[in-house]
Amino acid sequence: MTTAEILGQDPGWIILVKGVFVFLIAVLATLMAIWAERRIVARMQMRIGPNRVGPQGLLQSLSDGVKLALKEDLIPAAADKIVFIIAPIISATTCFMSFAVIPMSGPVSLFGHKTAMQMTDLPVGVLYVLAIASVGVYGIILAGWSSGSTYPLLGGLRSSAQVISYEVAMGLSLVAVFIYAGSMSTSEIVAAQQKWWYSIVLFPSFVIYAISMVGETNRAPFDLAEAEGELVGGFHTEYSSLKFALFFLAEYVNIVAVSALATTLFLGGYHALPGLTFTESWLGGWFTIVWFFAKVIFFFFIFVWLRGTLPRLRYDQFMKFGWKVLIPASLFWILIVATMRVMSLRGTSRGGVLGFAVGIVLVVLIGSFAYDSAKKRSELVPEAQIPEPSFPVPAIPTSNGPSAQSEVSHG
Repeated sequence: MTTAEILGQDPGWIILVKGVFVFLIAVLATLMAIWAERRIVARMQMRIGPNRVGPQGLLQSLSDGVKLALKEDLIPAAADKIVFIIAPIISATTCFMSFAVIPMSGPVSLFGHKTAMQMTDLPVGVLYVLAIASVGVYGIILAGWSSGSTYPLLGGLRSSAQVISYEVAMGLSLVAVFIYAGSMSTSEIVAAQQKWWYSIVLFPSFVIYAISMVGETNRAPFDLAEAEGELVGGFHTEYSSLKFALFFLAEYVNIVAVSALATTLFLGGYHALPGLTFTESWLGGWFTIVWFFAKVIFFFFIFVWLRGTLPRLRYDQFMKFGWKVLIPASLFWILIVATMRVMSLRGTSRGGVLGFAVGIVLVVLIGSFAYDSAKKRSELVPEAQIPEPSFPVPAIPTSNGPSAQSEVSHG
């Protein structure tokens, strides 16, 4: 029985229980993620981090959330109040909706009913996630526009341009996964990775997605929508109290969501590591959730690692990298994957397909080397053409000059 057939038999109360479970998991993961990020970055910077509120500072995130909720809620006089209030709600709700199609476990028994920890299984589940992420951009744009201030507007425009640009590269990186899996259903993509994870088979797609998901979530070193030296706090500069907390919540839930999608599409989802597949039957199948969240935590650690080590890029370099590097590389890789897939379906031997892939890699390396060499030669300027540095030198006063005459007249 497929996952879609299993989920199709779920009664309404089971769906409600799973919805509450997903919501609680996302909120708790956000609280733990904030604490873990502060502790990890503190260790990287030889600091202690939160260690006062609760054991090892575990309740620090909860206390910060309560503090934000109890602060005075201010709305600027020039703001569009209705849109100003709706914007954080859009950002917070859309990030939770992405988890509806993420398979967190294999078949399990929930209150005596056979099901899977997945809300629903759509034939175009991955496109649903991308569509929900695109709707979340409206919260950013409306927040910047409705604030009635210049800096939030600039931050909203910058953030929306950044998210849209890197969503294009992210979507293109997933095309190769669709070609190999033959489906856009998240559960079927996970089932297709029982032997080989797509992070190995489709490594270039995995790298492009990993870079794009950092840019799409506005995280360092790509947090250019919140560059303190230019835009103060970005699109949410004018927000306070609970509405600011909703934006903060949306940021971290988005990190968990894109990490969960990366786990589903490239790391085999809830499947165990090679050689440890026997653990998938532990606890009646519930142990697969442990594998799923272990992989999500791995991606989250990469997010924190990048924030603690890399400096922020310049905005024009960042956008140039997305449009002139990631997107062309994704299109080129799609052509290669499609050709290899057609060759394998038409009966070409594995050696022939592998030889084609190796040949393409060699052509790309040789072309890249030739391009770099030509670029360096064009940048070299002969010594004869280098102009001598000239500096303005003031005229030296002489005995016949006006200064000498004035000295004589005064003397």
